[in-house]
Amino acid sequence: MSHNYQELTAALSAKLAEFRKEMPDTMRGFGQMSKSAHSDGALDNKTKELIALAIGIAGRCQGCLAFHGKALVELGCTRAQFMEMLQVAVYMGGGPALMTAAEALLAYESFGGERAS
Repeated sequence: MSHNYQELTAALSAKLAEFRKEMPDTMRGFGQMSKSAHSDGALDNKTKELIALAIGIAGRCQGCLAFHGKALVELGCTRAQFMEMLQVAVYMGGGPALMTAAEALLAYESFGGERAS
């Protein structure tokens, strides 16, 4: 099922804000892990976001499609780069990943990512 990914990110962000108030230590720890994982090293942040989205596709995580799709648009991910990541995700995840890959492309495009010409 496809979603309005802007609405989904807003709704999830609101719930995550509640989590930060109600379980601050857990959210601080997750935030630190995210910051560390996304810092540039041997791999740049865009590559790491592509990996994260591929894992989100395999896990059929709608929130992952939204947040990582948005991040990839903000990082300047091209459609060609996005499509190659989708190929790997589908290769590794089979039919279910193919359906979620189509939804990931919807999310990417909904945040302003390149559309097919």
